[in-house]
Formats: sequence, C-alpha cells, structure tokens
Amino acid sequence: MKIKLIFLLLIVSFSPLKKLNSQNYKAGAIAFYNLENLFDTIDSPNVRDTEFTPAGRKKWTGDKYWEKIHHMATVISKIGSKEGLPGPAVIGVSEIENRGVLEDLVNDEALKEQNYQIVHYDSPDKRGIDVALLYQPRYFKVTNSRAVPLLIKGDDGKRLYTRDQLVVTGFFDGEEMHFIVNHWPSRRGGEARSRHLRDAAAQLTRSLVDSILNIDSKAKIAVMGDLNDDPINESLMVYLRAVGDKKKLKEGDMYNPMYKMYKKGIGSLAYRDNWNLFDQIIISQAFLGNDYSTYKFRVAHVFNDKMLINKTGRYKGYPHRTYVGDTYKAGYSDHLPVYIIILKEVK
Repeated sequence: MKIKLIFLLLIVSFSPLKKLNSQNYKAGAIAFYNLENLFDTIDSPNVRDTEFTPAGRKKWTGDKYWEKIHHMATVISKIGSKEGLPGPAVIGVSEIENRGVLEDLVNDEALKEQNYQIVHYDSPDKRGIDVALLYQPRYFKVTNSRAVPLLIKGDDGKRLYTRDQLVVTGFFDGEEMHFIVNHWPSRRGGEARSRHLRDAAAQLTRSLVDSILNIDSKAKIAVMGDLNDDPINESLMVYLRAVGDKKKLKEGDMYNPMYKMYKKGIGSLAYRDNWNLFDQIIISQAFLGNDYSTYKFRVAHVFNDKMLINKTGRYKGYPHRTYVGDTYKAGYSDHLPVYIIILKEVK
C-alpha cells in the first residue's frame, strides 16, 4: 500500500510510512548539520582563525573554501531526498564563522533554487564560530529570533566564551513552531572534566524550553544541535529532561528520538573506532501522537549518504573530513547531518 505525501506541490511515496492509512499528507524535513570549520580565508581580529587563512598552517585558500562551500551545499540539498523532499524546510547549522559564509552557502548552485534565508547572530566564541538557522521561506516564516548567551566559567574562574543558543520562532506552513539551535561546549580536557559545562548548557536550553511552555503548554519546540554528549548522558537525560521512551514521558519532558538510534550503535561522528551521536533533534510532546490534523513527528534519521564516508585508508568507514590534522582531504565534515520528518494530513 503506497502513501502519497504532498509537500506543497511535491507528491512522493516512501516505505517508512506504510503503517499509516492510505491518505494524503504534507511532509517536511527538519535538519541539523555541523559544517566543521566553515571559515572564510580572512584573518579576523580577536578570534583564533589564523590557521584558516592562506598563510596559516592549513593553507586555507580560496579554491579550498569554495570547494568546501559547494560540498556543504550539495549535502544540504540532498537531505530528505530519499523521502522525495527538496531539501530541509528548516536546518540548523554550527561551526560557521560569520554571515558571509552562510550567504555564500545558500547562493551556491546546489541550493540557490531553494532560496534559503538566514537567521544568524555573532557569538562571543573565542574561535569565532557560531550557530545559525537556514529556512526555505515558502515553508517557514520567521516571526521572532534571539541569541541567548551561555554564561559559564572556565577552570581559571573567568568567563568561558562559547556559542550563544539561538531561538527562532515562526510559522511552519501556518503552524507556530520554535527552534533552539545549539553547539554545547566540547569535551576538551576529557568528558568528565568538562561535563559541568554541558550540564550548564543543558540547563540554559531547558530554561528556554520552559519559558515557551509556560506561555503555551502545547507549543511545538525542536531543540537541535551538536551537543557534544550522547543521548544517555546526564546533560540530556537529567538537565534537559530528554527521554528516549515515549511511554516514560512525564509532563514537560522532551522526547529524544535519537536515543534508540544510539542504543542500536548508530552515530553521527566517529572517534577511536566508536560512534557517538552528539548531533540530535529533540522535540516537545506536542509533536507526538497519531492525530495528523497538525504536524506530527514521524521518523528520525542520520543522513549517512555514501559520499560522506571514507572508503579507504586508516579512517575507512569514518565521516570524510575536509582536513585530517593539517592534511587537506577535500571531504565534507567530521559530523553527519541528522534530520526528522514531520507529517500533516491533507483533507
């Protein structure tokens, strides 16, 4: 039995939805992608980006930059292609230097037709990297956005300057939705030693979720990002209250569809022959249920297209990166994109 999916003018059918009745549905993809060091070639003041310049140790030239731009654009254009969708309607991104690189990205030939718009604020991160949200305006209309700083201290007692958390509200095909884009502090120095930083980031994200739910208890919220923790870590389970079993959800809990994927050994980045699932999309309970009269969550995926995977060598099976150390590999990113599909019945 085939299901017809309609994303405005697009009609497709695909197997993961065969459990639904034979009806018409609108479908959309919501995604996140860590673009791994998408820097321009200019040495900017007050940030640590010298290595990503022509004179820097990575010898980051214009040719390499534009190749990276095209690679990233090509990947984004293909997210949701297995479901017949014309790229994500909304995609959060991280590890981008500034708005300029995003403008180059969305104007690449692989994405230009989709007319992606940008929500971006400069973060105080010492490396000069930010998060942002890209969206196709024919599907999503932004009504409000803000960048919220993460105020944490390093081992020296001074403020640790890291990425802001981006909150974007708008209407997804007429339905109000909220997106919170994150890039939580890394595991530099070790997972245990840096854990409190991600716990603090999770507490901030949770406060943003609660501020929305206090206004509208049925709000549709998607928390996305490179969280530098797996779904089983305390930052997710304790502080964000992201639960991987729908049957165990309590009032106010978020649902993490990545939890079961992680338990099955599915990851978005590899390190020392182990897969982590740091890249996640976590949703409020308003996205759950079988009443498709409004948009509901259907399925989550890691986009592990074969072009993104090393085929030979020491890192065979790992994500195909732009650099390994200072050696240029002309790849993509050390992270794989993740995405969810949401559906709405067409009457």
